[in-house]
Amino acid sequence: MSDLPASAKIIIIGGGIVGCSTAYHLGKMGQTDVLLLERARLTSGSTWHAAGLVGQLRSSANITQLLGYSVALYDRLETETGLATGWKRNGGLRLACNAERWTEVKRQATTAKSFGLDMQLLTPKEAQELWPLMQVDDVVGAAFLPTDGQASPSDITMSLAKGARMGGVTIREGVRVVGIETEGGAVRAVVTDQGRIACEKLVICAGQWARQVGKLAGVNIPLVSMQHQYLITEKIEGVTPGLPTLRDPDRLTYWKEEVGGLVMGGYEPNPKPWSETPIADSFEFQLLDNDLEHFEPLLELAAGRVPAMQTAGIKQFMNGPESFTPDGNFILGEAPEVKNVFVGAGFNAFGIASGGGAGMALAEWVAKGEPPYDLWPVDIRRFGRNHLDVNWVRTRTMEAYAKHYTMAWPHEEHTSGRPLRRSPLYDRLTAEGAVFGEKLGWERPNWFADGEEARDIYSYGRPNWFAAVGREHEAARERAAVFDQTSFAKFTLKGRDAEQALSWIAANDVAKPVGRLVYTQMLNSRGGIECDLTVARVADDEYYIVTGTGFATHDFNWISRSIPAGLDARLTDVTSAYGVLAVMGPRSRDVLAPLTSADVSNAAFPFGHARRITLAGAPVLALRVTYVGELGWELHIPVEFMATVYDALMAEGAKHGIANAGYRAIESLRLEKGYRAWASDIGADHSPLVAGMGWAVKLKSNIPFQGREALSAQAAKPLPRLLAGFTADPDVVLLGRETIYRNGERVGWLSSGGFGYTVGRAIGYGYVRRPEQGVDADFVLSGTYELEVATERVPAKVTLEAPYDPAGARIRG
Repeated sequence: MSDLPASAKIIIIGGGIVGCSTAYHLGKMGQTDVLLLERARLTSGSTWHAAGLVGQLRSSANITQLLGYSVALYDRLETETGLATGWKRNGGLRLACNAERWTEVKRQATTAKSFGLDMQLLTPKEAQELWPLMQVDDVVGAAFLPTDGQASPSDITMSLAKGARMGGVTIREGVRVVGIETEGGAVRAVVTDQGRIACEKLVICAGQWARQVGKLAGVNIPLVSMQHQYLITEKIEGVTPGLPTLRDPDRLTYWKEEVGGLVMGGYEPNPKPWSETPIADSFEFQLLDNDLEHFEPLLELAAGRVPAMQTAGIKQFMNGPESFTPDGNFILGEAPEVKNVFVGAGFNAFGIASGGGAGMALAEWVAKGEPPYDLWPVDIRRFGRNHLDVNWVRTRTMEAYAKHYTMAWPHEEHTSGRPLRRSPLYDRLTAEGAVFGEKLGWERPNWFADGEEARDIYSYGRPNWFAAVGREHEAARERAAVFDQTSFAKFTLKGRDAEQALSWIAANDVAKPVGRLVYTQMLNSRGGIECDLTVARVADDEYYIVTGTGFATHDFNWISRSIPAGLDARLTDVTSAYGVLAVMGPRSRDVLAPLTSADVSNAAFPFGHARRITLAGAPVLALRVTYVGELGWELHIPVEFMATVYDALMAEGAKHGIANAGYRAIESLRLEKGYRAWASDIGADHSPLVAGMGWAVKLKSNIPFQGREALSAQAAKPLPRLLAGFTADPDVVLLGRETIYRNGERVGWLSSGGFGYTVGRAIGYGYVRRPEQGVDADFVLSGTYELEVATERVPAKVTLEAPYDPAGARIRG
């Protein structure tokens, strides 16, 4: 007879490191009605054969913080539970073997400094002193993070499991989940091979099985299994217990000490997936057949770095499947499809490094309904329709795996699984020289070649598209430019209570007459910005909502779940129904006027308004709005009319010097205007007040809205940080994450960076931080500033106004 309970408040599926860490942290929070189910035995999936390297630095400050939490937890866990973890802070060493990689490493060192990590740059000789077994003839330099380390994956998981039990959590092994019951869009129960267990919340931490388990609940978890090989040597003379972990990305390999020998693995440029059919439940503590032919190129590269490998005995070859994702980031958060189903999976061989922090964050998300801080880079809502097809996911994941140790170029685009989602203008724009990028499966023109080779050539300096983007930028500033922004996510909110619902969700006043357009944020309970979008009132009972391409799933989920119960307000995704052409520039009215019978004068069609018009024979919803800082319109067009409207715009626009332009020009134009970008300059951790956007919030009214209480409390105190703009000499390349110094003291980092072609300066934005005393405009503007770029400081000027047209006169003409 089963000893499983009839119900549990929270059920966790999966007994690897992330499931056990989540259970441990829930127990720490006093959540004792928690049941962890493991189909076989703890660690038996992929945790037991993980390599166990623990690094911290990532391109996101918050993900770096999360990994730093793992390190702090591992420091104390063995003492707390009495179980050995194999954890040691022996430091992590990363090599650079060419000039470009050295630039990348120096950029990483500056990022580390921005995020408060001590990354030391070393000469080849200094690196060799830390790792005497390697030859360094080809090494240009190295970076060392003293707080990185390594752990025994199984031991640390067992220690977390003991800690969970000590906290009152129940763990049951040998229980297979065969079904998940949902009702009314929320989870209700888990069905196992030993009976049904009712639950309020479900956490899927099932590793490689997560996609299969998610499917039982109607939840898509885009990950696939990849074969990952490494070897363990016999003891090698000179290998000491304190030897740092070593990453040699130019040779695609990593190393760590293991009982006097070495673990050596790597990431092949031609990876192999595993199990294209559902993984058997009986697969536990198993490895795949060794593929020495596939591993041999890495072994040759490794022997070139560590000559002792040529004579070392091999104790064991490991070929273990691990789950990887299409973008190389793991997956956390509440599933958008089903309420109270949470996911922690797809750790891309970073499960041990991430396990402590991911479990902490997931436990808080489950218990409190929101994460401890903004985790957008790993949020499950970053995925979209293109991630529903597992074959597409596998194709893209293989590319991401192969890039694990390749150069992380600025603005780099994936190439696999393309093209998938295309605007009706794709072929036309290709013929015009468009070089496309991709976001959420959409092909989007990044720039247009005219004399240049029509492909991206990446660089940490000025890339090959720099001049082309400058031409497009100039067209938008001086004449007219047309941007295909069909990939915008577009929703309608309809119903007799649409105004009431949106007034609660939106921080700005959306209770406007039909025909008005409102730029607004949507806030969480902390006053942080969850959505940043445009709302047009198109009828008494209908709003048309436009948001960024990559935020389609996230924003739809946020809005739909924020509609107060009982209100008649229905949200519908209409993205695929409409294309978008943005016509921007001082001559944009001259281009539009001959093509429509509508009056597009400033008096009849002012900024911040929306009109249904006909243009070149097509029904169009025209929005007088801009993200580039010029007079212009977004034209939302039924897809079957797109080609006709585009052809008419280009024919009429030829008289006015119209040009095609892409997303990289939009970026340079918005930087000059100081427009914020969600997921970089603003996000769930930043309120409109610290972002300098208090003007877009209805705090002075008595209208209640989500996040108002937190925002009012913040407004009554000194702000902990304030977003400021910075400009530097034109030869400085700003990419984001550069360290900000005020009067010689580190006060923050850039959230975004680029070049302003009109002002002729490098431009970046970042928060000036002083959490204890607070920050105001006088404090920001009174300092002398420098930016650290690839470890070198350059002078910078600070501003709280837009570098270009701060009064906004050009958008209202």
